[in-house]
Amino acid sequence: MRALITGITGQDGGHLAELLHAKGYEVYGLVHGQHNPKRHAVESEFPFVTLLEGDVTDQTSLVRAVEASQPDELYNLAAISHVGYSFKNPALTAEVTGKGVLNVLEAVRIARLTDTTRLYQASTSEMFGGLDYNRPARGYNETSLFHPRSPYGAAKLYGHSIAKNYRESYGMFVSCGILFNHEGERRGVEFVTRKITSAAARIACGLQDHVELGDLWPKRDWGYAGDYVRGMWQMLQHDEPDDFVLASGETRTVEQFVAAAFSEVGIDDWRPFVRQSPALLRPAQVDILLGDASKAHDELGWRREVDFPGLVQRMVQHDLRLHGGHDVRHRRPRSRTLVGGAA
Repeated sequence: MRALITGITGQDGGHLAELLHAKGYEVYGLVHGQHNPKRHAVESEFPFVTLLEGDVTDQTSLVRAVEASQPDELYNLAAISHVGYSFKNPALTAEVTGKGVLNVLEAVRIARLTDTTRLYQASTSEMFGGLDYNRPARGYNETSLFHPRSPYGAAKLYGHSIAKNYRESYGMFVSCGILFNHEGERRGVEFVTRKITSAAARIACGLQDHVELGDLWPKRDWGYAGDYVRGMWQMLQHDEPDDFVLASGETRTVEQFVAAAFSEVGIDDWRPFVRQSPALLRPAQVDILLGDASKAHDELGWRREVDFPGLVQRMVQHDLRLHGGHDVRHRRPRSRTLVGGAA
């Protein structure tokens, strides 16, 4: 089996490459540009991946990559994936996260692989928007109404819709994974969860004295990325292409994530170490995202293996090892009174 992963340099790309390699796949990864700063990291961590140069905004390069790899499975993970960044660069987000999906689909069609390549499209819970009128009691599922509240969510909704259109118009095997928040030790520090765990570890090690965050009240359905990429693979092993929600079915606030991360390093009162920054507040915030993965449970047999405490512990311990803080539970960082603690 041969698989092509766009977005190979991201969190999910790394987990997926590892999973597919363990299953005996020949793995190809698409990297943007000759001098991509993340290329060396991918080559070092995943020497078994054959890297192909290309860009989801460049149709010609995509066709070349598809023709070179001849994938049995194509996982489209490429995106401008940071919600906050999408407000600052909505046009680029639309081009990469939205139209990029169309370009990937067209590349498979132009290469005449529509009958042989199964394609996974990375959709997102951000398409739902978290508003009261469209929020089911048990959480969002595959039939829930969409109401994106960010350029990222809107671009993803276009990608989700065009993927379904190609499934119906051309008979392509295209499955869309509507994944709720999934984190892990490979998450970039620009994302709030890794920003929190990295800060907790660094504060415990005496390397920084505070962390700046935005709103602490939003609720998210958090799971472990390794569990969720296994679900991606399961979707492409299913008899028919379809849409599937992957979620834990429970929510925590950002504040609860902060408390759990600081507790992991032995800090019971996190408030003196957290500042709330107005610069990090979003023009439109999603209040709550809760998913219902019943369909994936029933049809794919998918289950998460890492619970919320295990997720936080895994991330914090990784960051402690990164900063040499193996014995931080026996130390207490110097407390400072900072402005703006919890929201």
